[in-house]
Amino acid sequence: MKNQKSEFLRISTILAFILIPLGGLTTDIYIPSLPAMAHDLGVSVGAIQLSLLLFMISSGFSQLFIGSILDSFGRYRISSFALLIFAIASFAIALTTNIYVIYAMRVIQGITVSLIIVGKRAFFVDMYSGSQLKHYTSLFSIVWATAPIVAPFLGGYLQEVLGWQSSFYFLGSLAVIVLIMEIRFSGESLSQRQPFSIQPIVKVYKEMLKTTDFTMGLLIIGLSYSLLVVYGMVSPFIIEKVYGYSPVITGYSSLVSGVALMSGGIMSKLLLKRALFTKLDTAIILQLFAAAMMWLISVSTVTIWVLIVFTAALHLASGFIFNNVYAYSLQRFTHNAGTASGLTGGGIYVISSVVGYGLINSLSIKSVHLLSSVNLGIVLLLLVVLVAFKHYVKARTV
Repeated sequence: MKNQKSEFLRISTILAFILIPLGGLTTDIYIPSLPAMAHDLGVSVGAIQLSLLLFMISSGFSQLFIGSILDSFGRYRISSFALLIFAIASFAIALTTNIYVIYAMRVIQGITVSLIIVGKRAFFVDMYSGSQLKHYTSLFSIVWATAPIVAPFLGGYLQEVLGWQSSFYFLGSLAVIVLIMEIRFSGESLSQRQPFSIQPIVKVYKEMLKTTDFTMGLLIIGLSYSLLVVYGMVSPFIIEKVYGYSPVITGYSSLVSGVALMSGGIMSKLLLKRALFTKLDTAIILQLFAAAMMWLISVSTVTIWVLIVFTAALHLASGFIFNNVYAYSLQRFTHNAGTASGLTGGGIYVISSVVGYGLINSLSIKSVHLLSSVNLGIVLLLLVVLVAFKHYVKARTV
């Protein structure tokens, strides 16, 4: 077995940070291409949006179970194989015009992305401890937020110049390049493997899911991310079909959203030593105000700036809340890092995809005002869960 060499640890850490946003990159890069894909493939808007949902569901559910496999069989070989399969699936999507082949490849992408990012999140727990570990885990959502910044911006230009297939050629090529670097510099990071037995694994999951603050944390970060899911699915059609702008403008709007998300994460990092619930209380109040103002103003004002400005405010608060609660949840079970990482990451995707796609499919969101109503509903639900989370954690620590 090729173990991680200490002289290459810095390079392997950088590679891990490159791969952590892969899930967001795989969804967001072709967001500006959704209308063009629907037209070129001769399918409905809902059929194309389903490709996003299938990726998120497959990635989310597989993350729930993959962590225990990685804790038992290691990270390196599984992650390397997953990178190869991910690249093949990406190229297959670019080469086909069959929507059902695309669906199948999106499911494969979801599973392989889960193997990769769960292993890379656990890599940090394997290789670092104490203040270093806390430092790196606090950077996770900041690094993760690079995908909503870079991916739609890049995807908009790729769509405009080369068509929607180019986004998937890019994903496949990126995976091949990183795989080559991984083979050269990385190695196995897990020093002590857990025996692979169904009964102990089920016991670990039960322990985690029975931990009330951990479960509430999953719900909070899932609801926070659902605001981005809803925006990502409906904004291309509002911007390109309602307002008549190009995919490049969709990319720019997502760029603003991504910068706001990352800024929230950076603010969280800068305020790391402040009391957790003082930060969360302030963030949810500001987010509720932004959601309410967007709803009121969008009744009579229909310019694209209402969409962009208030979405940025909502996603800034989401990034802040997400980063704080994500770091809290991930550090609750350091003795089962892979399982905790998988359950946390999977919970985000399952909750956000069910909430996001459920609202989109049932309400058929085609206007900024209806989008603002959905945002307001999600934020109100998030407020309720945060209050319960705060009450439980404070009661537990007394």
